[in-house]
Amino acid sequence: MDGDSKATAKKMVEAVLFLSGKAVGAEEISGLTGIVSLSQIGKILKEIEQEYRERDTPIIVSEIAGKYVMELREPYASRLSSLTNSPEISKGALRILAYISKNEPIMQNRLIKLFGDSAYQYIRELTDKEFIAAQKEGRTKRITTTKKFLEYFSLG
Repeated sequence: MDGDSKATAKKMVEAVLFLSGKAVGAEEISGLTGIVSLSQIGKILKEIEQEYRERDTPIIVSEIAGKYVMELREPYASRLSSLTNSPEISKGALRILAYISKNEPIMQNRLIKLFGDSAYQYIRELTDKEFIAAQKEGRTKRITTTKKFLEYFSLG
């Protein structure tokens, strides 16, 4: 792929991230942009993620469960959340949610060991926003993601 077509492909992928308003994967991006090579899309996504991480702007590109989303970084996200229609998730809760989604079902006591006592607060936030379900099992809880989680991140 020459320099011009690579730059065009990168702009197309960035436009998809901007307009989608949700997490999108390489296959969906391929269908929208016409870029056939999923490995090429993967490389472009990593480049875009790195560029946004290095720039001093309120916008970042994040990977969530193998999909990418363009969003506001903190403290902008929490301060401007009233402008969005979607439930805002704190950065810490999002980190724990990603871990839960990759390791579910998982016991709450394991999350506390891995992430510390602040995990209780994030688990409560995720439960309140209905991204996870917690069922009592012995002295702890079994944590799983919900249908709302799948729909919100376009995974199911």
